[in-house]
Amino acid sequence: MDILNALLAGFATAATPVNLLWALFGCALGTAVGVLPGIGPAVAVAMLLPITAKVEITASMIFFSGIYYGAMYGGSTTSILLNTPGETASMVTAMEGNKMAKNGRAGAALATAAIGSFVAGTIATVVVTLFAPYVADFAVRLGPPEYFMLMVLAFTTVSAVLGQSTVRGITALFVGLAAGCIGMDQISGAARYTGGQIELLDGIDIVLVAVGLFAVAEVLYAAMYEGRVVESRNPMGRVHMTARDWKRSIPAWLRGSVIGAPFGCIPAGGTEIPTFLSYATEKKLAKGDDKAEFGKEGAIEGVAGPEAANNATVTAALIPLLTLGIPTSNTTAVLLGAFQNYGINPGPQLFTTSAALVWTLIASLYIGNLMLLVLNLPMVGLWVKLLKIPKQQLYAGILIFATVGAYGMRQSAFDLFLLYGIGLLGVLMRRFSFPTAPVVIGMILGPLAEAQMRNAVAIGEGSWSIFVTRPMSLGVLVVVLAVLVLPRAIAWLQRRRDWPREA
Repeated sequence: MDILNALLAGFATAATPVNLLWALFGCALGTAVGVLPGIGPAVAVAMLLPITAKVEITASMIFFSGIYYGAMYGGSTTSILLNTPGETASMVTAMEGNKMAKNGRAGAALATAAIGSFVAGTIATVVVTLFAPYVADFAVRLGPPEYFMLMVLAFTTVSAVLGQSTVRGITALFVGLAAGCIGMDQISGAARYTGGQIELLDGIDIVLVAVGLFAVAEVLYAAMYEGRVVESRNPMGRVHMTARDWKRSIPAWLRGSVIGAPFGCIPAGGTEIPTFLSYATEKKLAKGDDKAEFGKEGAIEGVAGPEAANNATVTAALIPLLTLGIPTSNTTAVLLGAFQNYGINPGPQLFTTSAALVWTLIASLYIGNLMLLVLNLPMVGLWVKLLKIPKQQLYAGILIFATVGAYGMRQSAFDLFLLYGIGLLGVLMRRFSFPTAPVVIGMILGPLAEAQMRNAVAIGEGSWSIFVTRPMSLGVLVVVLAVLVLPRAIAWLQRRRDWPREA
C-alpha cells in the first residue's frame, strides 16, 4: 500500500501541466533523436545538460527520461526504412524489419515496433515500481566492502560487454578512472594530477566529458571519416497490422518483455544480449510458413520480440541506476551525471532523501509510454521527414549547441579547450573501436569507489582481507572473477574441441 500511495503522489506531481509539457517535449525530442541515424539519446542528453542546469530538477529529470526512452522508440524507424540502426539496440530490428519494408510491409513493421515498445516499456515500468523500493531497502544494509565490490562488478561487466574486446573496454575504463582522480583528494585535500592548472582543482566536470565524448566527438568523427552517403528509403505505406500480425506479435511482445526486464535489472550493461536472445527465441519457436519468412520476406516476430526486449531492458535499467547509483549504458551514465549536476547522488538513500522526485520520475514513465504510443503511430510520417535534414547542417547545429552550452556553465575559455580536447579523444576512441561508456562510468563511479574502498579498509583495520571475509563481498568478487575468466575458458575449450576437426 505504501508503494501505491507513493506512486499516486508521484502521478499528482507528474500530471501537472508544466511537467506534462516537459514529458511531451522530451518524448518528442527523444523520438526525433532516435529517428536521426547516428544521433543517440546519450548525445542528446549530454548536449542538453548545460542548457537545463537552471531548470527545476523534477522537470529536468522528466525531460531527460522522455529523451531516454523516446529515442529507443524512434530508433526502429530508421532501422526498418533505411536499414540504418541509430543504436546497437536497433541492429536486430533492422535484420527483419528492413526485409519487411522491402516487401511492402513497412507499416506493419513500424506498428509492431511501436506497440511492442509500449507493452514492454509498461511491463518494465511495473517491475521498476514493484521492485526498486525493495532493492533500495536491501542496498541500505550493504557496507563499504559490498558496495565497493558492486562497483567493481559494474566496472568489469560494462567494460567487457560494451567494448569489442575486454582489453579495449578496460583500457577505456582506466582512462575514466584516471580522469576521476584529477582535483582535490577527498580525504587529504591535496591537489592531484592538476598540472598546476587552477581550473582543475575542482576536477573535470562530468558535463564537459559527456558533451565532449558524445556530441563533439560524433560531429568531428563524421567530418573526418564519414563521406557523403546516399540513403535509399523504402516506401512506408499505411501503419496498420492485420489480425494475423496481431496474433503473431502479442506472444513475441510478452516473451521479449520477459527476456529484457531481468537484463535491465542487473548491473551488467548492454541491450545487445537480450535483443539477440529474443530474436533467437522467436526464430526457434516459429513454425512452418512463419519460420520460412525469417531472413527472406521478413518475419514480424523478428521485429516485435527484439523491440520489446530492447525497451524492457532500457526501462528496467533504471533500477540499478536509482537504487545502487550504477549506470549500465552510455545514456544512464549521462543521466547519472545529470543527477550529480543537481547535487543528488542516486543510491540506496535516494528513495528516502528524494522520495518525491523518484516516484514522480517513475510515474512519468507510465505517462511517457502512453505519449510515445500516441506520437509514434499517427506521426511516423512526420518523423520520417526528419531524415531529409542534411547531415552537414544537423552536425553544425549540434556543435554550436554543445559549445554554447559548455561555455555557459562557467564562462571559461579553458572549458572550451578541454571540451574539444575531450572531443578529439572521443574521435580517437571511435576510430580504434574503444567504447566511450566505460570512460564516463569510470569517471563518475571512480571517486565513489575510492571512498568506499578506503572506508572498507578502515573497517578492516588496514587489512584487505575484509573483502573476502564478508560473505556478500566475497560472493560479488566470485561473480567478477567469473565474468573475466568464464568466457575465456569456454572459448579455450571450444578451440580445443575444434582442433582435431581442423587437423
